[in-house]
Amino acid sequence: MPDLKVTADHLRRDAYLYIRQSTLRQVAENGESTQRQYGLRHRAIAAGWPAERIHVIDCDLGKSGSSAVARDGFQELVSEVALAKAGVVMGLEVSRLARNNADWHRLLELCALTSTLILDEDGVYDPASFNDRLLLGLKGTMSEAELHFLKARMRGGQLNKASRGELEMAPPVGLVYLPDGTLALDPDAEVQAALHMVFTTFGRLGSATRTVKFFLDEGILFPRRLRKGPHKGELMWAPPRHARILQVLHNPRYAGAFVYGRTRGRPRPGGGVSQIKLAMADWRFVMPDMHPGYIDWERFKANQERLADNAQAYRIQRRAGPVREGSALLQGRVLCGLCGARMGVHYSQEHGRPVPTYICQETTIRGGGKACQSVPGKVVDPAVGALLVELMTPMTLEVTLAVQRELEARAAETDTLRRQHIQRTRYDAELARSRYMKVDPDNRLVADALEAEWNEKLRLHTDVVEDYERRAPEEAAALDAGMHQRVRDLAEQFPRIWNDPRVDVRERKRILRLLVADVTLIKAEAITVSVRLSGGATRILTLDRPLPIAQIRRFKPELVAEVDHLLDRHCDREIADIFNERGLRTWEGKPFSLNKISFIRSAYNLPSRRQRLRDQGMLTTREVAKHFEIAETTVHQWGRQGLISKVCSDNCNRGLWNIPSDLRIIKGRPGRTALATRTASITALSTRQDAL
Repeated sequence: MPDLKVTADHLRRDAYLYIRQSTLRQVAENGESTQRQYGLRHRAIAAGWPAERIHVIDCDLGKSGSSAVARDGFQELVSEVALAKAGVVMGLEVSRLARNNADWHRLLELCALTSTLILDEDGVYDPASFNDRLLLGLKGTMSEAELHFLKARMRGGQLNKASRGELEMAPPVGLVYLPDGTLALDPDAEVQAALHMVFTTFGRLGSATRTVKFFLDEGILFPRRLRKGPHKGELMWAPPRHARILQVLHNPRYAGAFVYGRTRGRPRPGGGVSQIKLAMADWRFVMPDMHPGYIDWERFKANQERLADNAQAYRIQRRAGPVREGSALLQGRVLCGLCGARMGVHYSQEHGRPVPTYICQETTIRGGGKACQSVPGKVVDPAVGALLVELMTPMTLEVTLAVQRELEARAAETDTLRRQHIQRTRYDAELARSRYMKVDPDNRLVADALEAEWNEKLRLHTDVVEDYERRAPEEAAALDAGMHQRVRDLAEQFPRIWNDPRVDVRERKRILRLLVADVTLIKAEAITVSVRLSGGATRILTLDRPLPIAQIRRFKPELVAEVDHLLDRHCDREIADIFNERGLRTWEGKPFSLNKISFIRSAYNLPSRRQRLRDQGMLTTREVAKHFEIAETTVHQWGRQGLISKVCSDNCNRGLWNIPSDLRIIKGRPGRTALATRTASITALSTRQDAL
């Protein structure tokens, strides 16, 4: 009997049958459910739709109904309904169409607006009718709740196994499941050596980036196990990436611990779930020592703390960070003694070189106030360096032996890893050769491919051997007897090496971080430096504050007095030469110059050499000519004749005339008698000097 809800208007439009199974496994194993969904076509034919106008949408087989984002078939169905092309939408049950209330009610709203019917195994519904819409809404809610119950059951079983540490999860490279279900180290010695080297190198260098650089510089490859594809389960060796090394360092399974709940899912607005990493304190299940590992749990936690300190993300308090370029010795180790925050480093130029200043900007950043304090690094760094040299003196022998053992162990570990890689490439080449030798020679299609594979494996083995032979002499030379002797000399020469400008500043910072936990600075009348050593002991240093630049540039009173004294007999240039001959230098450590002496005269209001001569009554050429009513050329002629003398007054460029008292009293042009008398006196004086 035809349903009364189906009208001629509905029959003029097409019928759409939506078919979906949640997973591909259900499609393969639950064939009866799929057949029941296809069988709904007969319900549409019975209601009056011809078979050629019944469209089957089954491209969403194997897709979950929890979201409509990845379901192209459901999107097509919604489009046809919105365009008023559908007279009826068919699904075996509501859960086939959607298990998400938002998607389900959106479809109901469109069906109500376009007068589209909904048909399932129980009957036909009109979304425009309140009663039908209420019933469909209840069915959608029950479908969504059913999905929740299914997930809750599976989640409960998963958590139950995880609480006992028995939940199997894909192990990272370097760990494998044994046939009895226990987790153990990978039996491949080369894989174990590569992972051991990662943790050893990070412990030595303290930085994931520098660990990657060490692997790349040494030409060491890192393994990766393929998770999918035709070569699933095989090992692939490649140069490590920074993200790969971080994954290894952050993975607690390498510490022999079972951990569950390191991430938390959060639904995305457009559908799907994003994973958010949780802090270690928020992990749901943490069970150390559940299986063998490459490091212990305490070392894993220490590595996490170091990685957190190295992080450069903006946080409540900036972490110490790894050692970097820059001359600031205490970079990342300085705390403000006023507010307790970590102090940053600011560099400025002084005499053409960068000078560090430790500055606390916590108040500036957080509250828009002023900086707590700034402490000059040129005062603090040398004092802490001297303290470090003093502390290193009693333990020099122990340090020397430790450095020597570290060099030898590092070289042996690297050599072992390279030898293992050679063995692996040799095995791969022999395996490729064995495959090639077993193939039928007449089957050229297969034989050519196997021969090319054999040649590629041989080439790779040859490259690895050549690289090993090239690096072996370099490492042997680095560990010769001369190197051992230089390491032994380190104990006695440590102060000289520490102060050697050729030593990289990052090496000094690493040495300091081994001994110093942090340094607290307080700047008052003096600078108080509280050095907390790694063992917990504390050293207090009290340093004088540096003089202000105005006082540094201020010349000493005795120097100014000497300039004042010399100006009675010398010009500025001559005074500069005298100071340089005496070995005197400016506050910048530079020789004195004409401009520097002129600056001293101007700054301290000292009369110049010319002014002093003028005060003594000496005249210029023009003034002499005017006084005696003669030409200026005559003045110079008198000077050559010795009637008057010229005294240097201005940087050896100009001078003033010293007029004798017997000529000075003469006004106007002097008479012949006076000139003759003056000339005779000069001639007699010259004759007397020649006789002497």
